Amino acid sequence: MHTSIEFPNLGIHLENVGKTLTIFQFDIAYYGIVIGLGIVAGLLVAMYVAKRTKQEPENYIDLAMFAVVFGIIGARIYYVVFSWDMYKDHILSIFNIREGGLAIYGGVIAAVITVFVFARVKKLSAPLLLDTAVFGLVTGQMIGRWGNFFNREAFGEYTDNLFAMRLPLDAVRSTSDVTEKMWAHLETIDGVDYIQVHPTYLYESIWCLLVLVLLFIYLRHKVFDGEVFLVYLAGYGIGRFWIEGLRTDQLLLPGIGLPVSQVLAGVLVMVSVILIIVFRRKSGRRQNRTHS
Repeated sequence: MHTSIEFPNLGIHLENVGKTLTIFQFDIAYYGIVIGLGIVAGLLVAMYVAKRTKQEPENYIDLAMFAVVFGIIGARIYYVVFSWDMYKDHILSIFNIREGGLAIYGGVIAAVITVFVFARVKKLSAPLLLDTAVFGLVTGQMIGRWGNFFNREAFGEYTDNLFAMRLPLDAVRSTSDVTEKMWAHLETIDGVDYIQVHPTYLYESIWCLLVLVLLFIYLRHKVFDGEVFLVYLAGYGIGRFWIEGLRTDQLLLPGIGLPVSQVLAGVLVMVSVILIIVFRRKSGRRQNRTHS
């Protein structure tokens, strides 16, 4: 397998980008390392926000212990359910996540459920927990997306734009993600076949950074608990709707054929915006009655 990754229009050539790191004869997937770094960074950011908003940061350490585990399980279940043809004849491969196969929306759904259960047990406000934990979530997404870089996965259709990424064909995780357009623009250099694609993991990482900045700005202006989380769902959903349309490894709704994450992103954007408007108006009317 050839291990180079290039961004030809940026003049970037990375000669040897492996998928694993060997320590004491043990192979550790970069995918896992990156996910781990995202989790740690996300927890630190959530604790910072908790301290800043006069909450107990230790609550988010306890929450993270459960949310991370169930979030990863949820992300895997979501991916497997909508990729069942890949796993139905290889059941044990469901448990192998070293090669990727985590769907963020599945993780978000599982994590949100975990937050509500945790809040019930600890007698805390679930909306407030969501408003704080979401800073860690989007930080983890921003960093974790780079796991796709090492796995040569989650890329988009052929492009020759400024950020176009060139990959050796034999290093791509699955040739089923290679489209007719990519085959038509296949380049052979020194006997090696290359495809050129949208680096959608990069687009999403940058988008998550912008959403994170937006959340910090919005935090000072929120009116009700849960509002910052709704802003995340809307903000991230807008970007995900666009980016998902570029990807060639889309998970599709059975019988409909539409990308499930694109549909879900669109729905969440609309629902979140409506809820923000409704609850802000209710809060405004409540304040008016208090002052009158």
